[in-house]
Amino acid sequence: MILIFDCDGVVLDSMVLHTEVEAEAYRSLGVDITPSELSLRFSGVPQNEVSRILSNEKGVNIPSDLESLIESTKEKVFSERLKPISGIAETLEDLRSIPRCIASGTAVSGLRHMLGVTGLYDSFAPHIYSSEMVERGKPFPDLFLYAANRMGANPDECLVIEDGIAGVQAAKAASMRVLGFVGGSHCDSQHAQRLEDAGAEFVFENMRDLVTILKERI
Repeated sequence: MILIFDCDGVVLDSMVLHTEVEAEAYRSLGVDITPSELSLRFSGVPQNEVSRILSNEKGVNIPSDLESLIESTKEKVFSERLKPISGIAETLEDLRSIPRCIASGTAVSGLRHMLGVTGLYDSFAPHIYSSEMVERGKPFPDLFLYAANRMGANPDECLVIEDGIAGVQAAKAASMRVLGFVGGSHCDSQHAQRLEDAGAEFVFENMRDLVTILKERI
């Protein structure tokens, strides 16, 4: 078995920080969107795709350098405020015998920075994969299939842990099993049902429960 972890909202409690920065950047351009809407609609979706969709929906021209401006702001915010998901370090240690990787919509440079400042980079390196590496990001299966290929695994040997609707859909499209995680600070009381509706076979809230789940259900 190969474990494929999404990063934001699964390994790192970063979605609230991501969407705070993004919402402020989009509002400065006249795009009226809240952090919660960004989280619900676009968790795991690459930034350039988010901008493309919002530009079409709102009829607002979004400059090509917005992504780099957002990323530079996030780097500062993450250095000051980013925390790991509670229990993730201990869980990774307990599961050290199972091959694992990161597969995220976040850019490679961002992943390296975030995992570095939280002390988790070495828990996954060199198996850190970004949607930058494939043609299409989540909800398409490309990233998960790419990660499986790089890990030398078939799709039916992979288990994905995801917090985003697009990520669950991508895992299902890749013919992989997927668990939903709702322990991030961005998840509301309805999020578990959303992930189940998207296709997650089981949803859990405490990352420390993953070890037991794997023993009893997988």
